[in-house]
Amino acid sequence: MKIVQEIEPDLQKPLVIAAMQDMGDVGSIVIDFINKSLDTSIFREISSSLPGYVIDNGGFIELPEETWAYRYAKDTIVFGGGAGQPPTNEELNELCQDVIDIAKKYSARFIYTVGGFHTNRDFGKEPKSFVTTTSSSLADRVRKLGVETTPEQSIITGFNGLILGFAKQNNIEGIGLYGELNDPKIPQYRSAKSIIKTLEKLTYQKFGDTAELDLMADAVEDKIRTRGSFDI
Repeated sequence: MKIVQEIEPDLQKPLVIAAMQDMGDVGSIVIDFINKSLDTSIFREISSSLPGYVIDNGGFIELPEETWAYRYAKDTIVFGGGAGQPPTNEELNELCQDVIDIAKKYSARFIYTVGGFHTNRDFGKEPKSFVTTTSSSLADRVRKLGVETTPEQSIITGFNGLILGFAKQNNIEGIGLYGELNDPKIPQYRSAKSIIKTLEKLTYQKFGDTAELDLMADAVEDKIRTRGSFDI
């Protein structure tokens, strides 16, 4: 992978919030919202050198530019968002380790990740967010805050699960927040909103007005009602 260090930010014991595009685009929606809310600045970029696909422009192809940014604001590092994940397990592991290295470099207090939680439950316009952590003691602390933990054993694939494993291996406390969704093929703005509200509860800080996420969710639902599907 190719890494470009833009600047060296002055950070001490920041929170790290790291997530990538996943089902329902939940990871990207949350990361992009937080970056906008905190007015973060780029300090490091990492790119995949092994494209998992090509873009056909009608007669000729282009290689995708798969680049993910580290951004920062006061006491916070935000990583990821954008489109896609590394196409190979080797690059995915390399990327997770890079996030851990950055967390260690700045003596990060916590690593948070976010993503979707596929369910058949009819939750209407109020999806829940479930949390899993890197230790049973941390899970107990989360429950005492009134936050629900994941209801059953499951396997979490991709960056938004694996990063917790890397955090645990490196003795960094980590928390994953996963918002309920029924259809992983359409953008899930209400799930993202639920995650942001839960993240605010866990971090004791505000990430901005989430009303715009409700409006975007309404727009998606209106399109589905009028067209019968959501055509990205």
